[in-house]
Amino acid sequence: MLRTFGPNEIWFLVMAARWTILLSLLAFVFGGLVGLVLAVARIAPWTWLRVIVSLWIQVVQATPMLMLLLLSYFGINMLGVRIDAWTAAIISFTIGTSAFLAEIWRGCLQAVPKGQWEGAKALALDFKLTLGLVILPQALRMALPPTVGYMVQVVKGTSLAALIGFTELAKAGTQMNTVTFEPIRVFGTVALIYFAICWPLSMLARHLEKKLHVGTLRVQAL
Repeated sequence: MLRTFGPNEIWFLVMAARWTILLSLLAFVFGGLVGLVLAVARIAPWTWLRVIVSLWIQVVQATPMLMLLLLSYFGINMLGVRIDAWTAAIISFTIGTSAFLAEIWRGCLQAVPKGQWEGAKALALDFKLTLGLVILPQALRMALPPTVGYMVQVVKGTSLAALIGFTELAKAGTQMNTVTFEPIRVFGTVALIYFAICWPLSMLARHLEKKLHVGTLRVQAL
């Protein structure tokens, strides 16, 4: 029996958006931690490490997120390790997010003038101390706007998790459409919820870019 799309159905979609937000946050946190390690490895003084990490990042970036989801969910299960759609989604988005954040942050780290590295070396600071005390604090300012901006892509990308059975906003919209058969209202509401989540992030990224003057950032010498 078909249902009428009303306040209860809208609330159902709003509640489903919790899982979209939670998956996005977990992907951002775990992906950010892994991405930071990868970004540092990309500028490490060891050539072999830079080459390995660079190849890994290129492979991940060239692989569609849908393929990562399918490989994580069906591939791991075929190996005899049972994981649910929630775990597979977290693994997939962590891998994908880490690769893109690593390149964003690597660019910001390398944007710090070479003189900063030379100045730290003159003060007898090793790579770890130079990175932690000199480079990272300056790169952080440049990294904030693009990092927040990429978060929008993460939120929208979580809709792909519906294809492995993870019930988030897009999946809930599909389920609701099957019982109401009002696609314009259902998916129009889904689009509005996505907009309500992503628009503030886009505005925040623009605000940070202007406030921090990222486009005209000049780092003073040590």
